Amino acid sequence: MAVTTLKRPTTTQRKFQLDEKDLPTHWYNIQADLPSPLPPPLHPGTGQPIGPADLAPLFPIELIKQEVSRERWIEIPEPIRDAYKVWRPTPLIRALGLEKVLGTPAHIYYKWEGVSPAGSHKPNTAIAQAYYNKQEGTKRLATETGAGQWGSALALAARMFDLECKVYMVRVSYDQKPYRRILMETWGAEVVPSPSPDTNVGRAALAKDPKSPGSLGLAISEAVEDAATRDDTKYSLGSVLNHVLMHQTVIGQEAKKQLELAGERPDILVGCIGGGSNFSGFAFPFIADKLTGKVKDLRIIAVEPMAAPSITKGRYVYDFGDEAMMTPLVKMHTLGHSFMPAPIHAGGLRYHGMAPSVSALYEQKQIEAVAVHQRPTFEAAVMFARAEGYLPAPESAHAIRVVIDEALRCKESGQAKTIAFNLSGHGHFDLGAYERYLNGELEDYEYPAEKVREALADLPKVAV
Repeated sequence: MAVTTLKRPTTTQRKFQLDEKDLPTHWYNIQADLPSPLPPPLHPGTGQPIGPADLAPLFPIELIKQEVSRERWIEIPEPIRDAYKVWRPTPLIRALGLEKVLGTPAHIYYKWEGVSPAGSHKPNTAIAQAYYNKQEGTKRLATETGAGQWGSALALAARMFDLECKVYMVRVSYDQKPYRRILMETWGAEVVPSPSPDTNVGRAALAKDPKSPGSLGLAISEAVEDAATRDDTKYSLGSVLNHVLMHQTVIGQEAKKQLELAGERPDILVGCIGGGSNFSGFAFPFIADKLTGKVKDLRIIAVEPMAAPSITKGRYVYDFGDEAMMTPLVKMHTLGHSFMPAPIHAGGLRYHGMAPSVSALYEQKQIEAVAVHQRPTFEAAVMFARAEGYLPAPESAHAIRVVIDEALRCKESGQAKTIAFNLSGHGHFDLGAYERYLNGELEDYEYPAEKVREALADLPKVAV
């Protein structure tokens, strides 16, 4: 592995800021640079490729166009950019404190997305989705949320554009993080635990298991049913789909400029991954340079939980995005749509599948993937908080675990690499999990091989 080719800066500057005038004017669409088009989504009933008319009951037409577009750059409308300016551009921070604690020659940088009103990167797409829905005359949005960060972001965006919002929050997170629910309700959203008695899917799940912890796949089913059965409602998704990941690329575009200000070229990029929005928003603008041949030696690492390791342990096949098999079939890395992940505290990573574009990049060996356990993840999070001050969300802590491991390898080898990662949100609503870790009560969950085998046995038979 080649080390950074630029002359390494000697400055101890910690924060690299951009002005509002530097805010990206376009989203980057990685579909333009993929070696081959993504396999087409299939209709859940017919198994045939879906068209715009099939998606129209769920999404506004502009988002449908973005979902299938292969244009490299999609212009960001001015009202969305104005809303972004409340907190964007976000800072890039040199982790000098963590470097000192580790005694590493590596330079570590993190893009700090926790400065948004919702406390995470999620408003980057929530605001865009709310805007396009408002333009088309939608009155109400339905969605799911795992840890609550996406639900919080959509509640905020719905308030900005005067839309109603119904959030189906995965039961285990609903119980673990009551203040995330209150934040959503403060912005005017209606929040119910999933599975809920409000939908046919939810009632069936409760009849099967009244104490079900819920899953993102199940909550998606409830939100999709809600939207599909009401004329005034559209569905919003916080990850996985192409247009969602594209909206997040403002993160990586800013980070590239900020690393240039720092005089650095990254050797290793790291991001946590559940459905793909955090990782993709940060990494895709850098991956573009790999795909177009500008950069060849950049390592890009996606980090997932051992409790739901869809890339490292799943299969690359067509599967449903939800448990009730209501969504289109997409080709992705999956553990099986019926897989129920263990109740880890990184609720945003408890998903059975992976974004099709991320899955394709992994198959093409453009990115790496690694799965980590819960306790070592919180060990890294506490180390980071004590060195840098910011308390990371449990999802981002997965990335921090691997950043620390890579920095320690640099210490062993003496290589002064530049490592950058996306710190996608704060952990202020996750203090219960931190308390359990500090008290020695936090459990680990082994890779659930048998449960995955059972779920994979239920995969749909698709011939394309």
